[in-house]
Amino acid sequence: MQNKIALITGGSRGLGKNAAIALAKSGVDIILTYLNNDSAADEVVKEIECLGRKAVALPLELADSSTFTPFSASLKTTLHEHFSEEHFDYLVNNAGMGMQLSFAQTTEAQFDALMKVHLKGPFFLTQTLLPLIKDGGKILNFSSGLTRFSFPGAAAYAMMKGGVEVMTRYLAKELGHRGISVNTLAPGAIATDFNGGAVRDDAKLNQALATQTALGRVGLPDDIGGVIANLLRSECSWINGQRIEASGGMLL
Repeated sequence: MQNKIALITGGSRGLGKNAAIALAKSGVDIILTYLNNDSAADEVVKEIECLGRKAVALPLELADSSTFTPFSASLKTTLHEHFSEEHFDYLVNNAGMGMQLSFAQTTEAQFDALMKVHLKGPFFLTQTLLPLIKDGGKILNFSSGLTRFSFPGAAAYAMMKGGVEVMTRYLAKELGHRGISVNTLAPGAIATDFNGGAVRDDAKLNQALATQTALGRVGLPDDIGGVIANLLRSECSWINGQRIEASGGMLL
């Protein structure tokens, strides 16, 4: 039986790292990307290898679509040399960044930066990697609870994630003939270093968000990694074109 291989963008930290570890624990080999912190990426690789799985870290500049073709070539070489494979099974479009910006103060440059990373990047990276994804594989795109509920300061970010959710539905239609399922995972407020670690480090914000969540707390990375591992299992293949929110029941 061949081992499954997952490619996780932004897998060196935060939810991407947690997803990589959770998938490795479920028996999946991992290729993770990172922007510039190669030492953090190497630590995740070592942790996965200690679990008995194969792992490789590759640099990727998601904001620059001109790098996607050479990245695809590097990925193809990695698959052949490290995994003796020509294709991978799962693409997790996780990498991202946060900006707390009011609508009135958002600059065009800030808007474009968010768009390149959260919308244009996943669109064209997925397009570039389609020949390397196995028929019957899975794509999981990251969105946010902020596409369902609204908080001041997240307009531009949430707009990009709304676009990702629409993209998911179209990909599910267009890739169905290959047996590839495509879904969106939308986390709620999670205590990570995302957006400067605001949810994790600001006690007042953390408590305020906890009071608006049915389970009485904000999320932790471990609340999300397991969801990702389960959504990518073969038993979940009939879930397709859906937005799955993992928010602990936030703002119900």
